[in-house]
Amino acid sequence: MSDTTRLALGLSSLAIGVALTRRAWSRPACYSFNGRTVIITGGSRGLGLEFARQLAAEGARLWLVARTAPALDEAAAELRASGATVDTITADLRNADQRSHIVDRVVAAGHGVDVLINNAGVIEVGPFEHARREDYEDSLATHFWAPLELIRLCLPHLRRDGHGRIINISSIGGRVGMPHLAAYAAGKFALTGLSETLRAELGKSGVSVTTATPGLMRTGSYVNVRVRGQHQRELRWFTAMSATPLTSMQTRRAASQILEAARRRVAAVSPGWQARAAQIAAAVAPNAFAAITAAADRVALPPPTADPAGDGARLAADVDPGHVKALLSDETRRKFHQPQPVWR
Repeated sequence: MSDTTRLALGLSSLAIGVALTRRAWSRPACYSFNGRTVIITGGSRGLGLEFARQLAAEGARLWLVARTAPALDEAAAELRASGATVDTITADLRNADQRSHIVDRVVAAGHGVDVLINNAGVIEVGPFEHARREDYEDSLATHFWAPLELIRLCLPHLRRDGHGRIINISSIGGRVGMPHLAAYAAGKFALTGLSETLRAELGKSGVSVTTATPGLMRTGSYVNVRVRGQHQRELRWFTAMSATPLTSMQTRRAASQILEAARRRVAAVSPGWQARAAQIAAAVAPNAFAAITAAADRVALPPPTADPAGDGARLAADVDPGHVKALLSDETRRKFHQPQPVWR
């Protein structure tokens, strides 16, 4: 097949996709989150916290799940001050035993489950040469196995009234492979595949699955990234990309678009023009897009280092990103309850 034919088919598919998406978004938004019981993993900060704020404003009953009790307490206190009904569960979703009791806790409190938002995430940044098996295991445990098991546990409740909603927060990194994010991409690609398969299978029982693949958002979450290789240089490019309006989007707008998509039973949503542009480019001209990402790896990203220290993982909060920190907003970090880095 010639490149011209491939391009024509790609553009035709894109046109059909756009038409179908517009049709889906034109449906009346009759679904309300008011009074619904919603589980949000990774709900103590960042995008998960923004979901909680918007759902609380609509009158949802919230169950926030995260690894750190103090962070959950801080989020719950803020939400309750606004009148929200909030409960918290401290759990490490990478642990199968801890995953299994989450839904039991919700049901034991006298609630079913109306909405499940699989939002918890981890990010590992660095060259493939420095990545370790544990990076891939953490990514798959967090981004794939945890959502899979929670969906299984929640499904009987989601099917109860035929209006259940599952929102799986993947990433543009779960549709388009990007250099220095191999472990992250492995987990997110797995979640995207699972989510889209379940969308097809669960619809007949009334359960709607929405796959969200946002681009970078300004949540201040760079402090939670684990970096390998040339630690400062790796953190420098990632924080720069996650901090500017040209390369990232407002978290509030991303959360709103994702919730609206789930409300309307839209299959997939990619908030951020950057994410949509990357997705379209990779689909329509995959070879050209691959050449661009390879060039970015050669020219813009730091190469592996011969220093054995590069094999060690460091938390971004402990690494001074240098001059790039001038771009990083303390206000954004505090707004989304992110920890303070040591270099502040």
